[in-house]
Amino acid sequence: MEGLVGSSQIVKIPIHGRRNHLHFVPTFSLQFARSSYKSHFGMKKQPNSCSPIVASVQPLETSTPSRFKNTQPSKEVLELWKNANAVCFDVDSTVCLDEGIDELAEFCGAGKAVAEWTARAMSGSVPFEDALAARLALFNPSLSQLQDFLEKKPPSLSPGIDELVRKLKANNTDVYLISGGFRQMINPVASILGIPPENIFANQLLFGESGEFLGFDKNEPTSRSGGKATAVQQIRKAHCYKTLIMIGDGATDLEARQPGGADLFICYAGVQLRAAVAANADWLVFGFRDLISSLD
Repeated sequence: MEGLVGSSQIVKIPIHGRRNHLHFVPTFSLQFARSSYKSHFGMKKQPNSCSPIVASVQPLETSTPSRFKNTQPSKEVLELWKNANAVCFDVDSTVCLDEGIDELAEFCGAGKAVAEWTARAMSGSVPFEDALAARLALFNPSLSQLQDFLEKKPPSLSPGIDELVRKLKANNTDVYLISGGFRQMINPVASILGIPPENIFANQLLFGESGEFLGFDKNEPTSRSGGKATAVQQIRKAHCYKTLIMIGDGATDLEARQPGGADLFICYAGVQLRAAVAANADWLVFGFRDLISSLD
């Protein structure tokens, strides 16, 4: 997911083909304001919900722009990738084809307003927390609306992500999801991929006792600008990983590659190509097949 940190050239990658389905039982929870939701470390475990949802996976066809010189990994980059102790994935437009907040806003009847606000924000420098609060204020989703959305609008997974995660786990590589989206919408995705709740860094929608929308938990590191970099640093420090890699499509994902953070940033441009982000990546891929085959 792209952070609202300035304008950049964005190219939509065409997606074609027949929709396939994965059946799964999601693990998601709905946090109420009266129980203070803690940050990832020291956080209490969330209860499970067992309503069946269907996830869709769509095939992808892309062509690689010739202007990028980093579509083939260097020997050093490939070595780091093959020996990673942990891989952190962005969710929106990376693990999933959709942008979660836009999908929820559309479901609640405010898709156009939220999209227009996002477009205005993208033209300048806006702190992430301000952009998030402003968009949520346009439709104030209730608990019942969120539950209805989760039942009727299953996540659309990017082609190959399930196979890639399985392969990483088979290689004893820990997998994390780091997102500016919401846990309630990301937990079903994690359930499909077999990623434990404690390996999710994301925002949390808060509701009152009657299910009314109260806001979001501002204690989550991903609720503010620079949050993904902070989350990656926390993960690395807590587990003493020797090699950690970040995969995503946006500037906030690229920011995670810094001292104490990710050793490597892989830009996934299978959904959206952001030229400035892609040009600065250690490795640019247009499909997860490149990453899967390189692990053989």
